[in-house]
Amino acid sequence: MSYTSNLITRIEEKYGVPDELAHTQQVDLNEFAMIRRSMARERAHDITLFIAKGDGFIFIAKHSYPPGLFRAPSGGIHKGEDFIDGAKREALEETGVDIELEKYILRIKVRFQSSNGHIDWTTHVFKARHVAGEIGHRDKKEIREARLVTLDEIPKFQETMRKSKIGGFHYRAFLTDEALKRL
Repeated sequence: MSYTSNLITRIEEKYGVPDELAHTQQVDLNEFAMIRRSMARERAHDITLFIAKGDGFIFIAKHSYPPGLFRAPSGGIHKGEDFIDGAKREALEETGVDIELEKYILRIKVRFQSSNGHIDWTTHVFKARHVAGEIGHRDKKEIREARLVTLDEIPKFQETMRKSKIGGFHYRAFLTDEALKRL
């Protein structure tokens, strides 16, 4: 999806102007190819959601994640889809819950680098709140589990991601650290 300055201005008017960060992340050739595949339909972005419920956040685990590793849900807006509707759809698919976006907290321009070149990507990070529904993912193909996590659990997830050899996990740890500073 291509973003127009008009679209971003409307989102910022409703949810606030986010902090902007730049980040470079080294990835291996397999990860690079996976990112390229996710760029089908003109996608070079994700929306990451920190969904508050009670004293915690709703996080997800993908099938490929090691046991015990969870992170904030994320996904892309489909071509022609409304930005807010797309964020709500992704939340419902990955966590089983309806949300309301509350604040646009971060816009991260990340450059994924490998020996095959680089890919420029944008992550839009929002604080959202749970409004209805039981936690339980609908996208069984992509998501293994969704659950409520406490703030005390998140450092363990961050440590697991940083110890991994997977560049995408390193980026998700960076993103989570930066988001938590602003929540």
